[in-house]
Parts: sequence; structure tokens; C-alpha cells
Amino acid sequence: MENTTKRVEIAEFIEALSDGGSVSVYTDGACSGNPGPGGWGSILIRDHIKTTLSGFDRTTTNNRMELLAVIEALRILPTNIKIVVYTDSSYVLNGITKWMDKWRASNWTSSAGTPIKNQDLWCLLLEVSNGKDIDWIFVKGHTGCSYNEDADVLAKSAIVTSIMRG
Repeated sequence: MENTTKRVEIAEFIEALSDGGSVSVYTDGACSGNPGPGGWGSILIRDHIKTTLSGFDRTTTNNRMELLAVIEALRILPTNIKIVVYTDSSYVLNGITKWMDKWRASNWTSSAGTPIKNQDLWCLLLEVSNGKDIDWIFVKGHTGCSYNEDADVLAKSAIVTSIMRG
């Protein structure tokens, strides 16, 4: 996918989805220190338009930011579309596609009997995914995928903004 799309505001992007279709979502999270100030970024693309989302947390972890990038994108998308999520986080991908059922069946404990980290966000991800047609695709980070690189820039910029705001 080439990065030659027109950027629109979120409301205009969502309005364009009223007839169904599909959306590609590229997500990334970043943290300065782990834990430390963190940021997340999401790029949503349909046809030749895109919109972006980003945010930050003053004290967090990289994994929480990776999860929030996906959660916040899925939160705004309707159920009448096909969604393809591209993530460079094996934690997010494996968690949602391989580990989730085991975690839920074991009352959110690991095979070692310890509580699953970030359970609050995993539960939220389940909630915002409910009823949506989602494919999950791993994209290796920092290998030239322009939208993945752009999501990384959004996440890192959110950190800088949070630090500057104090």
C-alpha cells in the first residue's frame, strides 16, 4: 500500500464507512523507558483517505501502548465493515489470536499461575472487538512499511508532546 492517501478528520472518515467496505488499521506503541512516558498511534485507511489517532500516558509500558493503539482504533470503527489490523507487536497479535481463550478459561492467569499483565486492556480489546470482522496481520517494524513507520512516528510524537506539557 502506498502512502499517497488524503488525510481527513475522524468524523469524515467514519461517515465514509456508512456503506460498508473495509478498513486497514496500522498501529504502534512506544515508551521512553519501560515503564516511562508512552505514546500510541493508529492510522486508519480506506480507499484513498486516511485518518490518524494518537495519545499518551505519563507512566506506562510499551505493551500497554501497543494495546491502546489497537483499542482506540477499533473503538471508533463500526461493525458493518471488514477490518484488517496490522501490528508490529507479537504481544498484541499472539494475545488476541492465540492466548486469549486460554487466559479467559484460566480466569486470567498464566500457565505459571500468575495474573495476566494488562488484563484491563485485554478485556477492553475484547469489548471493542465484539461483533467486528477483524483480520490480524503481523508486520515487522522498521522494515519500510510506510504506514507502520507513520504509526511509529505518531506514537513517538505523542511522547514528546506529553513530556513538553510536563
